[in-house]
Amino acid sequence: MAAEIHPKPLTRRPVLLNKIEGSQDVVNAAVIIPKEDGVISVSEDRTIRVWLKRDSGQYWPSVYHAMPFPCSCMCFNPETRRLSVGMDNGQISEFVLSDDYNKMTQARSYQAHQNRVTVVLFVLEMEWVLSTGLDKNFTWHCSESSQRLGGYRTTSWVSCLQFDVETRHAFVGDHSGQVTIMKLEQESCSLVTTFKGHTGSVTALCWDSVQRVLFSGSSDHSIIMWDIGGRKGTAIELQGHNEKVQGLCYAHHTKQLISCSSDGGITVWNMDVKRHETPEWLDSDSCQKCEQPFFWNFKQMWDSKKIGLRQHHCRKCGKAVCGKCSSKRSTIPLMGFEFEVRVCDSCYESITDEERAPTATFHDSKHSIVQVHFEATRGWLLTSGADKILKLIVPTGGKCYRPNSSQYMKNLRLPKLPLTSVNMCKGVWPHCLLTLFRKDHFRLRPPAPRHTKLESIYCSPEEPDTVSSSCLENYLIVLKNTLSQK
Repeated sequence: MAAEIHPKPLTRRPVLLNKIEGSQDVVNAAVIIPKEDGVISVSEDRTIRVWLKRDSGQYWPSVYHAMPFPCSCMCFNPETRRLSVGMDNGQISEFVLSDDYNKMTQARSYQAHQNRVTVVLFVLEMEWVLSTGLDKNFTWHCSESSQRLGGYRTTSWVSCLQFDVETRHAFVGDHSGQVTIMKLEQESCSLVTTFKGHTGSVTALCWDSVQRVLFSGSSDHSIIMWDIGGRKGTAIELQGHNEKVQGLCYAHHTKQLISCSSDGGITVWNMDVKRHETPEWLDSDSCQKCEQPFFWNFKQMWDSKKIGLRQHHCRKCGKAVCGKCSSKRSTIPLMGFEFEVRVCDSCYESITDEERAPTATFHDSKHSIVQVHFEATRGWLLTSGADKILKLIVPTGGKCYRPNSSQYMKNLRLPKLPLTSVNMCKGVWPHCLLTLFRKDHFRLRPPAPRHTKLESIYCSPEEPDTVSSSCLENYLIVLKNTLSQK
């Protein structure tokens, strides 16, 4: 079957909170520091940098550490402030950051692989450091003694890794397109099963320990949701990218899957809907609708004196059909097809407008994404680009209000708060001014056009028309002169 060119859906730009520039080469990995206005990044320029937000609103490095080899991956544990960095020579170095994130001390370093380290994971509960490399080895070491505990040889080099602490299952995605599940013990491992569903290499994995669901992204532009907890072998396919999937993150509070691709596309999937598996494609020597022979069915072609037709498949029913019987295109969001795909004429008529309602939103990050990290407490997404730039963005979920002088914004109701709780916090200026209303209520109104340095305010996804109290604590919502005039 020939590849289909999918039309690019309408996209909207996500809310850009900040850009971090200064790296001399591609940033291979970066994480947001929880409960801090900070970011940790490792780069091909052999540097580890800890970026902290200054009073000016810009991020500047508080730690700049040069490594002997390019840094390929990293893992940061905020509880212990332990940073594990994998390098191009197969070595893993561990560091401990100070309380104020202004100092970094090297704890240990050991040779884990014979080639570039692709993924490193630190498991605090087990005191293990899991790692994979281009040498096709999956290993785990003791984080206290640096002793190698065990390893597993894969058939292809590993590109992504996830671990479930409760069951000690490791999920390994490799370049051949399969996901291998292994049960780890202290010094041994056993193969559980292997998932095969992608036609390209597995490039991203995301494990949801609550729902017991594994998401896998691939260079074939698709995402597969493997329902491991349901024990029914269910695999839901999601098609919403035009390039290979580079990162996957799951937001529990909004039940959304965030996927990013190498062309800068960010897709946010609503997973709070009942989705259906895509049907298997049926084999047939003739069209299962009009019974016209396909071009390899010489006997029927000779008997009917007709030229054979090309075979296609309906994405909804899976039947083998000819081009004339499948001339229509339609989206099928509940089956994961956010783009228009080929369907037979009968299935096209059966699809209702409700079934065509999209279950995903599309955004454009405006740079080629290499790696992503999602900070769930604030709903922030950190993207590393091939342009050597880090972007802190709010992908979706809440509403970002950006009023302008030509369009007046409606008032928003805010929760009752004591006057003392509304104060200046961290010097961040929102787009909307807050005015005192009826003593204990506040309302948002658009600012005057002269306020050009104001930033947007982010509302909670649970109550999109209400600004939460935590939002008030993180942003400067009240101008001193506004309250003083009241």
